[in-house]
Amino acid sequence: MQKFYINITGTIINYYFHCKTQCWLHANRINLEDNSEDVRIGKVLHKIREDKVQEISFEGIKVDKITKDYVIEVKKSDSDIEAAKWQLIYYLYILEQKGITKKGKLEVFEKKKRDKKSYIIELNDEIKKEVAQILNQINKLLSKKKPPEPIYHNKCKKCAYYEYCFL
Repeated sequence: MQKFYINITGTIINYYFHCKTQCWLHANRINLEDNSEDVRIGKVLHKIREDKVQEISFEGIKVDKITKDYVIEVKKSDSDIEAAKWQLIYYLYILEQKGITKKGKLEVFEKKKRDKKSYIIELNDEIKKEVAQILNQINKLLSKKKPPEPIYHNKCKKCAYYEYCFL
């Protein structure tokens, strides 16, 4: 098993795919999310669903739910589905290293929509190799003394780090 700069969490994996600057800032404990309305909304939605979502925590990882067949991750929107998928893949990867092999199910509840979207994810050798490479890349990113320069995208407008990066 590899050694990493810090305890890699699902959030760090998600942020790595979403924004490298956000990933570095969060991992280095520069947390501006307490001021974010979107983050507060996500926490409230999570709290409302507590009766249905049984969060399980271990080694810095918080899994929304584990059933007989699935590790389930719940998201409030599909705005960055790739980042959410990799977060779930990371959970499956860590669990497999602990001897627990499951499929992943990503459930997305869109605002203003009654339907939910589900994505089924399974680990294979190719994905496991990719996870190891991603963890190495994250390790290199987080070991830098300064965050990478932010790159502006439309999604930045809703980010808790927007003012830090662009104002």
